[in-house]
Amino acid sequence: MPSPQPVILLHEQDDVAIAREPLAEGQVLPSGIRVASAIPFGHKVAVRARAKGEPVRRYNQIIGFASRPIAPGEHVHLQNLEMGDFLRDYAFCTEPITLAPAAQPRSFQGIVRPDGRVATRNYIGLISSVNCSATAVRRIADHFRGEALKDFPNVDGVVSIPQTMGCAVGNDSEAMEIMRRTMGGYIRHPNFAAVIVVGLGCESNQIASLFTAQGLAEGKLLRSMTIQETGGTGKTIARGIEMVKELLPLANAVTRVSVPASELVVALECGGSDSCSGISANPVLGNAVDRLVAQGGTAILSETPEIYGAEHLLTRRAVSEPVGRKLIERIRWWEEYCARSGAEMNNNPSAGNKEGGLTTILEKSLGAIAKAGNSALAAVYEYAEPVTARGMVFMDTPGYDAVATTGQIAGGSNLMVFTTGRGSAYGGTAVPSIKLASNTPLWNRQSEDMDLNCGGVVDGTASIDELGAELFEMMLRTASGEKTKSELFGYGELEFAPWHVGAVM
Repeated sequence: MPSPQPVILLHEQDDVAIAREPLAEGQVLPSGIRVASAIPFGHKVAVRARAKGEPVRRYNQIIGFASRPIAPGEHVHLQNLEMGDFLRDYAFCTEPITLAPAAQPRSFQGIVRPDGRVATRNYIGLISSVNCSATAVRRIADHFRGEALKDFPNVDGVVSIPQTMGCAVGNDSEAMEIMRRTMGGYIRHPNFAAVIVVGLGCESNQIASLFTAQGLAEGKLLRSMTIQETGGTGKTIARGIEMVKELLPLANAVTRVSVPASELVVALECGGSDSCSGISANPVLGNAVDRLVAQGGTAILSETPEIYGAEHLLTRRAVSEPVGRKLIERIRWWEEYCARSGAEMNNNPSAGNKEGGLTTILEKSLGAIAKAGNSALAAVYEYAEPVTARGMVFMDTPGYDAVATTGQIAGGSNLMVFTTGRGSAYGGTAVPSIKLASNTPLWNRQSEDMDLNCGGVVDGTASIDELGAELFEMMLRTASGEKTKSELFGYGELEFAPWHVGAVM
């Protein structure tokens, strides 16, 4: 809730409060606690004593354990807070949530494809099957910059999807399966009116095998070629330009029409998070998600390593025990994956996250799941699987933003909302990305990259509900064609990053 006090206590059982402003050494808080040393904006100050080894709570959840005695007024961070093992009660389906349908159905101006799927943008896509053809697809797309599309006003752009892999993995490997599933999701994506797949010719990821594995067939709106068959890079670029010219009239023959908000599939992402993210931007997005789910729409939560330690709050909301158990199966897979790779789940937060006040992955995860609002967990998906369920769902992805969002786009999201506290400037190809700033200093510093300032929640000048309503309206406008900051800067064509699992030979 908005508060004029210098700190925010998120729950009466919490052991720490969050600094709404830099706190000076010796400053006396309204509670009577004296600040022991200078504490930066967004960082934690102890509000009760903790003995060494005792749990420390924020959001009324464990975020770590005291690595040494902590006195009230101390700065709680890396020097005195550490990870530790503790049991979590998954309590499957014990807190089922059913949101009432929205009283007023909402709509946006979307593009309805012949098969009934709804697009928010209208692109022609150029996808490389292997890194060797990445330059070719970029050069073809480059030809259609600027005024080249002035005679095709309904086409939002010709965009390239340059591949970074496509070879050096086994034809029957898990890595190839994931790569092909991801590429298949992009090829079928409703925001692409047409797609041209360009290969080298001798790569492991043969285009014919890709199409067979994904049930795709070449036709009027899906075409392919290879550099070796076409006769070289220059000839491939020239042929690609001619193909796009042939496709432009077909892609242009669309009209935006009113479609229900239930057709939105929104990817939820956070990157460059800070301590304010779990107070402002993520809960604001969660509020908008609840509004979307009430309309019958879909939201995709992801980043399995960044719900670690908070998964027990999602299993309680699962619509069935199998859905909840599937989420825990993915958590266990990640624990084993880290163990055999010599890594650990707490290699997160990043340096930037820590500078922004986040200390452990537990604390980061508890803030991250706020993006999912209060909706029930309807389904759990593997990476880049087609999302078919309605409501709030989960997709298993790494925490790395580019890889996570690539999977969600491949799964069918037609809109993305991305929260940040440090200032991530990410945008995804084919899907418009709305950027939320978690704090006002970030907004003031980097507003050219941000679409909405959620810092008013921290400042005490706006509520989560007010900003959630504003964000939902922005989502509808963006889905109707309004450009986001990341789109205006041209982000996305270099951010395609499928998850590479396993050996690269």
